[in-house]
Amino acid sequence: MIRVRIKVEPHAYEAVIRHGLLGAAGEQIAEVLPAAKHRRAFVITVASVKRRWGAKLVKSLSAAGFRPALIEMPEGERHKRLATIETLAGKLIAAGADRDSIVIAFGGGVAGDVTGMLASIFMRGIEFVQIPTTLLAQVDASIGGKTGVNLRGGKNLLGTFQQPRIVLIDPAVLATLPEREFRAGLFESLKAGVIGKPQLFEKFEQLSLKQLRSDAELLEWVIAESVRLKADIVARDEREDGLRRVLNFGHTIGHALEADTNYRHFLHGEAVAWGMVAAAKIAKQVGCAEKHVVARIEQAVLRFGPLPVVKSDGKNILKLIQGDKKTRNGVVHFVLPEKIGRVNIVNDVPAQVILRAVREIGQIKSNSCLPQ
Repeated sequence: MIRVRIKVEPHAYEAVIRHGLLGAAGEQIAEVLPAAKHRRAFVITVASVKRRWGAKLVKSLSAAGFRPALIEMPEGERHKRLATIETLAGKLIAAGADRDSIVIAFGGGVAGDVTGMLASIFMRGIEFVQIPTTLLAQVDASIGGKTGVNLRGGKNLLGTFQQPRIVLIDPAVLATLPEREFRAGLFESLKAGVIGKPQLFEKFEQLSLKQLRSDAELLEWVIAESVRLKADIVARDEREDGLRRVLNFGHTIGHALEADTNYRHFLHGEAVAWGMVAAAKIAKQVGCAEKHVVARIEQAVLRFGPLPVVKSDGKNILKLIQGDKKTRNGVVHFVLPEKIGRVNIVNDVPAQVILRAVREIGQIKSNSCLPQ
């Protein structure tokens, strides 16, 4: 069992990583949130996760003394809206939730973001637990306390900071994850390698998808290294006042690609993958990175393809970037690689450079060259 501590206020918490952990979820939660008599635990999940893993989690919670109930939410990025939170809040009220209740996010990044925001505002705040079931959520989205929903104008423009009391990561649940979603999660872990874990990046340059899906110890290591990086950054900058912005590597253009395609063309990790390639190309144009660094990042991304093609017009992407929440005082901030393991935040990237990068990623043919 691997435990990674996230040191934030008002309380530090742990991310616990172990194959088979889902069966002990109730016991782990009870250690940090004692199951007082009749304490309700509301599990917010999606149909596919409920069908495959819901009964196992409910059994574990019941055995630990909780009174669990499953509440289903619609699946997909397009449902990451305030309307979904309102509907879920209504379901909580109807089911008898009160201020002593716990809500458990049991799903991918969308379920985690929506459930976290719901927990932060329901009755002015109730306890919250993360049990991520996608690789992307396990390596990134479940750590750090960011919650949010999308607006037509962009991704995560409404949100709160709500740290969970514990994050329970069971890589075994990834066995039923579709390959495309598994690969999408790898890109967030690859991001961690670029911004601060060069050994993790180098491992990705050597691994095959088959190895990652079949080697339990290796997969735990990849997840743990990604979580450790984010935990360290979040502990030093919980609310993204400075250092935490490096976690947005690939997200500036990635979020714009998602919004421009109405969140239907790309999985989040896929959009971030293209965003990382674009950021690398921008870094080369502005003199931040050498050509070989850019090539390594592009090759590492394409190694875990294929990716949906980029068809967006650069002018649309530029407009969406300027409305992104990471833009401050009208200035777009880009996280650009200097070398593998180190990035810089640059705020004076010319519009023409951005347009060129978007055009260039649109010309790349992403065919999987990964050995199976």
